[in-house]
This record gives sequence, C-alpha cells and structure tokens, in this order.
Amino acid sequence: MTKRVQSIPARHYFAEHTHEWNQVVYAISGVLTVVADGRSFVISPEHAAWLSPGTVHRVGSFLGAEFRSLWLADAPGGPLCERSATVFGMSPFLKALILEASALDAATDSDGYFGRIYQLILDQLLRARPVSSALSWPQSATLSELCEALYNDPADPRGPKEWGVEFGMLGRTLARKFLADMGVTMRSWRRQLRLFRAIEFLENGMDVTRTAMELGYNSTSAFIYAFRSDMKLSPLAYMRKRSMPTI
Repeated sequence: MTKRVQSIPARHYFAEHTHEWNQVVYAISGVLTVVADGRSFVISPEHAAWLSPGTVHRVGSFLGAEFRSLWLADAPGGPLCERSATVFGMSPFLKALILEASALDAATDSDGYFGRIYQLILDQLLRARPVSSALSWPQSATLSELCEALYNDPADPRGPKEWGVEFGMLGRTLARKFLADMGVTMRSWRRQLRLFRAIEFLENGMDVTRTAMELGYNSTSAFIYAFRSDMKLSPLAYMRKRSMPTI
C-alpha cells in the first residue's frame, strides 16, 4: 500500500489520469470533487471514493480540502469492486485506520505493524457499502457556480427563475440546462443536497433543530420526515448507527 497526504487549494483540480492500482480517496477536511466513470460527484469527510484500476478520473476541490489517497495493490472484493468508481460511507474505525496508516512508514516496518494495519483496512473495505446519498456535481462552469452557492447556503429559496436572472438566462433555459447536465431536476438535486449536508452537519455534532434551520426547513419535524423518507431512519437513529464500530 502506498499513501499520499496532501492539501488541495480552492478551485484546483488534478489533471485527468489513470492508475494501475486500486485507489481510495478520502478528505479528512473540506469537500472533494471527483470526476470518474462518466459521473461527477462530491465527497465530504463522511464519505470516500473507491477507484478501480484503469478508471479515468480527476480530483479537485471548489473550497479546498485536506485529503488522503491510498493506493492498494490488492482488491478487497465486496460491493466496492463491482463498479469502477463507487462512493461509500466511512466508519469511524476505517477513518482511524487511514489516519494511522498515513502516519506510518512502510519501509521501516520491522515488526509488521504497517502490514497489520493494511490488512485491517482491506477488511474494512470489504465490509464497506456504497451510499445512496452521494451528491452529483455538474461539470459546466455556470452550473458549478450555481451548485457551489447552494452548497454554501442550502436554505437559499431561489428557484430556476430567480437563478436564471442571476446568470442572464430565462428560468426555463436554466432548468433545461440543469436537467441535461445533471440528469435530475434542480428541485430533485436540492433535495439530494439537503440530505448530503444534513449528514455532514450531524456528523460534525450539530443538533437536529439547528440542522433543520441551516437547511431551510420550516420546522424540525419537517426535516425529520424528509430525512426518514430518504434514509429510512430518523436523524438520531442514523447517528447512533454511525457511532457503532464496524469490526
């Protein structure tokens, strides 16, 4: 296993490339944009991206991020290996393992500790499951600017008509452009955005009521209903489940 510890400045992207090995991309802070397998999506510190060998991809960040890359000669098997690019949830244990591996030097692994950490990482990756809450991201500059603004302020109530004025186009033109680029309507994407940011807020210790306010819901109960509809459990039940170690 080879590892890379790196910071990436805002609005910076690595050139498109491929690897001959498996790769895990994980942001310990900030948000990464990953373009791979014909898709563009963002990952927060609650998620990571799995990239199979030969997958054409590029990684960047619109706000800046600190990230870790693991290059693995071995494939763990399981659901992650079924697609060339997969977003999966990061368990607290896997986060700790990646941070530990990043601090070690495999070349001086005289007692085999690094090798044991590597095997534990493979075991955890085998148990990892793809997430449905991954947030798709546009590749066009105009829509990226729009989505970045909504990401920073998910409570912004403006729709295609108002945003069309912002970008000098008719609202229906913007709506058609959004659907063509993203494959979903702006309304549907904003629902995905709210879920994505809800998970991010909750994982960072924000309580349910404050999370509902930050996302623009009229009430806490409305937020809980929306979260339960997508995740099949309440925000508090989700956090209890996430805090349980995966071993």
